[in-house]
Amino acid sequence: MAPSFLANILRKTPTIAKLANRGVLSVSGSQASEFLNGLLSTSVPNPPKGPFYSAFLHAQGRVMYDVFLYTTTTPAGQPAYLLEYDSQPSEAQSLLPMLKRHILRSKVKVRDATEDYDVWAAWGSESATNISKSWTWSRSGVVEPTWEGSEWPWGTQSEALMDRRALGMGKRLLTRRGDKPTESNSHESGSPSDYLLHRIALGVPEGSADIVPMSAFPMESNLDIMGALDFRKGCYVGQELTVRTYHTGVVRKRILPVLLHKPGDASQITDSVPDFPLHLDIRPLRANLPSGDKSLPRPRGTGKLLSTQGQFGLALLRLEHVESALKNELSLQLENPADGKTWQASPWWPSWWPEPPAEEEYNRLAEAASV
Repeated sequence: MAPSFLANILRKTPTIAKLANRGVLSVSGSQASEFLNGLLSTSVPNPPKGPFYSAFLHAQGRVMYDVFLYTTTTPAGQPAYLLEYDSQPSEAQSLLPMLKRHILRSKVKVRDATEDYDVWAAWGSESATNISKSWTWSRSGVVEPTWEGSEWPWGTQSEALMDRRALGMGKRLLTRRGDKPTESNSHESGSPSDYLLHRIALGVPEGSADIVPMSAFPMESNLDIMGALDFRKGCYVGQELTVRTYHTGVVRKRILPVLLHKPGDASQITDSVPDFPLHLDIRPLRANLPSGDKSLPRPRGTGKLLSTQGQFGLALLRLEHVESALKNELSLQLENPADGKTWQASPWWPSWWPEPPAEEEYNRLAEAASV
């Protein structure tokens, strides 16, 4: 359950914010859909149906970029795509030269359109209400969403996207540089920090700070739950390890929201929260429990602190640690190198998070997968 005072911090009115550090590439040409289908982790319909969320993976199955793909039209009236991504430097190869390297003889044109567009997020509006979702679990712990009541869940508007990564995320919009979307007439202006807190509260990782390029595995980064993976499409870069994990692996980590507080004190808002460096280690420490025969998981490995905003953040955590922390069997602690003080990270499951099936259903899924 989310901390009770989180509701007092989040914005309660429809809000729109222009986002920083977002790049935009234009991908056009008669073979653009086919070209992207061979690289992205989701199927790319041809002809295009609408925008969607996806990812570029490395050949070894690690995430390079999580991306939003918008539909648009060229000046000649031909269908094309605008690809939005985190443009901050990282360990991953720059996206534009990477795509150009794969073009070969394809009838595809890729160019940098970052200077042509602004990227916006809008949330809190009735018009952006999410449609119903159902969930399919694999024995490995991979989760696939199915959207109900819509032919194309991400919307069909050009240069706009219904953000279905999680319930309540709202919309994502592109405008020509310097212009404002129509939502600015009905929404209050917010900041990138407001948007960061909004998605932290919903447990939604985004960009290189949360989904660390060349390091993060797609399922551990919740890309399956957020609809960015297709386990049944044809070959694409990084498919082999991703599908193998689906069928025979085990998802041992997930990115979850956490409350940062002084050890043992998770009930108060404090103004004295320091700025935490990215990717600090989070160490599991076993709680002092009465002696008995109860078996507790051995605190092995560490988690990583990701994006933070005040007392709230996202963290990559081992699921066994999360389960024990929620039962107060261990605490998750980190040390701020700036002052050497120890802080505790208390995770929670977002309200929209899918409930795992009963053991009987797991057994049925395992039998079906083995046929």
